[in-house]
Amino acid sequence: DNVLVMEGRAGDYHRTTREYWVPGQIPKSALTNIHDVDVPGVIVAHARLVANNDGGKVTVTGGGLAVENANSVTLIISAATNFKNYRDVSGDAKARAVAMLKAAGDKSYAELKSHHLADYQALFRRVSIDLGTSDAAKLPTNERIPNFFKGNDPGLAALYFQFGRYLLISSSRPGGQPANLQGIWNGQNFHTGELDMSGREYYGSPMSPAWGSKYTVNINTEMNYWPAETANLSECAEPLFAMIADLSVAGATTAKTMYGADGWVCHHNTDIWRGTAPVDFPPTGQWPLAGAWLCTHLWEHYQFTGDKNFLKQAYPLMKGASEFFADFLVNDPNHPGWLVTCPSYSPENGGLCAGPAMDNGLLRDLFQQMARAAEILGKDAAFREKILNLRAKLPPFQVGRWGQFQEWLEDIDNPNDNNRHVSQLYALFPSSQITARGTPELFNAAKVTLKARGDSGTGWSLAWKINFWARLLDGDQAYLILTHLLDAPGSHGSSFDTGGGTYPNLFDAHPPFQIDGNFGAVSGIAEMLLQSRAGEIELLPALPSAWPTGNVKGLRARGGYEVEVTWKDGKLASARIQPLHPEPSALTVRYGNRTSLIPFKRGAEVRLNSELQITPP
Repeated sequence: DNVLVMEGRAGDYHRTTREYWVPGQIPKSALTNIHDVDVPGVIVAHARLVANNDGGKVTVTGGGLAVENANSVTLIISAATNFKNYRDVSGDAKARAVAMLKAAGDKSYAELKSHHLADYQALFRRVSIDLGTSDAAKLPTNERIPNFFKGNDPGLAALYFQFGRYLLISSSRPGGQPANLQGIWNGQNFHTGELDMSGREYYGSPMSPAWGSKYTVNINTEMNYWPAETANLSECAEPLFAMIADLSVAGATTAKTMYGADGWVCHHNTDIWRGTAPVDFPPTGQWPLAGAWLCTHLWEHYQFTGDKNFLKQAYPLMKGASEFFADFLVNDPNHPGWLVTCPSYSPENGGLCAGPAMDNGLLRDLFQQMARAAEILGKDAAFREKILNLRAKLPPFQVGRWGQFQEWLEDIDNPNDNNRHVSQLYALFPSSQITARGTPELFNAAKVTLKARGDSGTGWSLAWKINFWARLLDGDQAYLILTHLLDAPGSHGSSFDTGGGTYPNLFDAHPPFQIDGNFGAVSGIAEMLLQSRAGEIELLPALPSAWPTGNVKGLRARGGYEVEVTWKDGKLASARIQPLHPEPSALTVRYGNRTSLIPFKRGAEVRLNSELQITPP
């Protein structure tokens, strides 16, 4: 019937860890079963292509579609697999593809485009951003990128911000999978035969996508979703929440089998089959805190939306993660009274250790957030008290001998260490445990650590550093890191062989391509313009001198607020704050050293002038 059909099936490569085997480093026999998961069957794929022509004729010839003498032609493709979820591949791929093609094929091109625009623009148009204009905007993108570090192209930063939002809208929607290391834009496939994972192939080759195009949950997956709430794309985080629910089930087996513990655990990597046991060679894979970090996204969603029904669904996941660590924590023999994670790892630096700073920061957040959720929902008073008692025994954050924020329990940080991971500063961002006014000593120590790690890095590392410097209230330094990220690979502040920076199509050049740098930069730019923590909204906390005049509209703040900010000559001109929460209350708004306690009424926006005084609408 003039329909081109393609069918295929996946191999069994996911049953072993051969994609991570590095000859000469670890005996392959030691890894054979470490990543085995109960894969329910083989993935079957079915795709169909039809050409709807105006005039002329369409014929199938030689495995292709031929269109002759047509005035116009619309190509419609549908693709499906038998995958239902990580435990069920009983779907009918052909039936799915046929049904989708029929639904689309009955509509005209104009109808299809209209439907797409309505769906997309409803999300995209929530936020607008203007950082200024210059003549550089007249150049093609591939010329703007290598010249961005020279300055005077604020429009490229605004474009990059909105491009990142576009990528999240396009790769993470309710009912689908979360955005993985490449979002959804991976053009490589695993070879089904034996792979020789030399260093070159490990970072991507014609037959294997980088890191399996999976989910690295010791930073990269979380970074993908940093902009979901602040950049007003809250719905786009739903696939992540669904994956966390899956991991809580799979992770309960790992917790019981591997540790004899209650609750659930996930280590540093997972995939569509929701593996939760360690993968990769030690020590990288032996990091059990991914579940704790993922659960903080559940609480963040509640913070931004105030959705109690969501909190009721999220609470068992947060509780289960807390139950695991209640069993996993052990006494530190060198520091009586301290409870530590062991064995663990400071991603991805050093070796196996006990109680690294990142673990302690994550557990402080997890335990506090779970306890607060239990209080809000009126649940588990005894367990809440137990968790808060455990939280009080976690090692304190420490300042080391050269003024640095200490990465490990022992003061052994190397001041010449320029590892692209700065995991110990989780407490600065995305957490809010380190602040300029609340913890000034730790705030200064974080700055010392970040300076020591340097201004270069791979894409996602540079993106995280933008967020760090924004939280350190240094807009010009955050902008400097942005110039390294928005640069041609291998130039200036980028590193990691010939990588880092941005490709001509605006994809993050990790290398190879990883989408987390795109998403992390969106978050970083948002943090430069608006921050919300410690019960207040801060306007223009890290505005760089490169953006003297501008406007941003539609950013979201914790507590359920939508914010518009306008500035001129490097100073606040006005702001508009719209409460979205059904029961808003008085809120502290900050600009520099000035604060104002603003009363809000349900649904009523408040307009502020440069002095943070309420003005008529």
